[in-house]
Amino acid sequence: MRTVKSLPWMGIALAALFFMLASLPVFSQSCALCYTQAASSGSKMIQALKSGILVLIIPPTLMSMGLVYVVHRKNGEVRRTDDDNDGDSGHDW
Repeated sequence: MRTVKSLPWMGIALAALFFMLASLPVFSQSCALCYTQAASSGSKMIQALKSGILVLIIPPTLMSMGLVYVVHRKNGEVRRTDDDNDGDSGHDW
């Protein structure tokens, strides 16, 4: 039974690994405007550009991970089975 339960997690891990490896070619592409601005600026501007990229990437990523966590935790709480109705055709909203 342990193999059956770990199978979805292994699939998720393999999918995550695939997406991380598939995104590597994206890093080799760059915006021409960003490249020219970074090349003509000093080290402080380059550091500011790197910090700005992190500021724009990290909060949405953390919020998305938090949302997935909350949905995963609450998933079992809202599920209803047919046994809960006891044959009633009405809904308890």
